[in-house]
Amino acid sequence: MAAVPFSIVITTYNRLDLLKRAIQSAFDQTTPSEVVVVDNASTDGTQAYVESLGDAVVYVRNRTNANHAGAVNAGVKAASGDWIKLVDDDDYLAANCIEVMKGAIAHRPQAVICSCQAAQVDTEGTELSLTPKTGPGDIFYIPQADIHYGMLLEVVPFGTPIQVAVRREAFLASGGWDLSMTSCDDIDSWIRVAEHGDALFINQCLAYRTVWPGGYDQKIALQQRLSTNMLMKERIYPRVDAKHQPKLPKLETINQYLH
Repeated sequence: MAAVPFSIVITTYNRLDLLKRAIQSAFDQTTPSEVVVVDNASTDGTQAYVESLGDAVVYVRNRTNANHAGAVNAGVKAASGDWIKLVDDDDYLAANCIEVMKGAIAHRPQAVICSCQAAQVDTEGTELSLTPKTGPGDIFYIPQADIHYGMLLEVVPFGTPIQVAVRREAFLASGGWDLSMTSCDDIDSWIRVAEHGDALFINQCLAYRTVWPGGYDQKIALQQRLSTNMLMKERIYPRVDAKHQPKLPKLETINQYLH
C-alpha cells in the first residue's frame, strides 16, 4: 500500500524551551514527516528560533493570539499531509509514533481518526501513569456507526491532542475546531470528525503528555469542567447511530450521573 503522508502540527505560545523539545521529537521520527509550527504571537524568541530552522519547518505566525483552537485550524490549513498529527508545545512524540500510525492506517484505510496510548510525565520526563488500552490486541478499530455510542458511555476515549491523529479531509469537512470553546475543544472536534469514518486505537505508548502547573487544563474550574462535559454529551447524543438509540439513557440521567 502507498505510504500515508503525515504533517506534524505543533501549536505554541511563549513556551520556547518546551517547544524545542516538541520540535526535536518531530525531527527524530523514524519516518520523515512535514513539520508545521503555529505560533500564537509569542514574545519570547519563538519566532527567531523557528525561523532559524529554515526549510525544516513550515512556520505560521498568527498576528494575535488565536487561542488553541485558532492555532490548530491555522496549522491544519497550512499542512500538506493527508493526516495531521497534533502536538501541543508542552508534549512530545515517541520516535516511532508516525511510523506505527502509518502502519495501522494502512490496515484500516476507512479510518479518519487514530488514537494511541500516552504516558503522563512530569517536567523531568519521569513517567507518572499510562493511559488505558482500548479494546483487544495491538490495534483495535471501531466502525463509524459505533463511535458516538461508545463516546457517550465513555468507553471510546480518544484522549488529548498528543494521542490523536486525524485525516485532514475529515477535519476540514467537520468544520475544524470551534473557536468559541476554551476547553474540550479537542473532544468537540473528535465528535464531529468521527461522523466521517472509522476510528483506530493503537495500544502502544507513542506520545508523552506533560503534567505540570503551567498546563492549560490545570486552570479550569470544577464547575466549568462539569458544564463543558455535559455540553459534550449533548453534542454526542443526537449523533448516536439509530441502532443504538433504544439503549440510550436519557440526557437528564446522564446529567445527574455527571453531577
